[in-house]
Amino acid sequence: MFAVVQTGGKQYNVTENDVLKVEKLNGEVGSKVKLDVLLVSDGSKTVAGSPIVEKAEVVAEVLAHGKGDKIVVFKYKPKKNVRSKQGHRQPWTEIKIVSIKM
Repeated sequence: MFAVVQTGGKQYNVTENDVLKVEKLNGEVGSKVKLDVLLVSDGSKTVAGSPIVEKAEVVAEVLAHGKGDKIVVFKYKPKKNVRSKQGHRQPWTEIKIVSIKM
């Protein structure tokens, strides 16, 4: 059984026991979160939502929170002595898919 879920503006194809790094979710480590299901299939039957499948449920467990590698944002205008340097680290959440129900 697999499902397509949406979180953080992105879509992920998941099965049970998958471990993913997604955009930061609100929830403490060890807590369970429910994800929006766009499509679910058990091999013989496939259900697509418009936009989400109402009766389907994907439950994930929060494993960790963290930040990604630093990205340097450098803006420069030639001949104008304009320079700005800024760093950014994108926060992420690591989750494990616990169950998929149709």
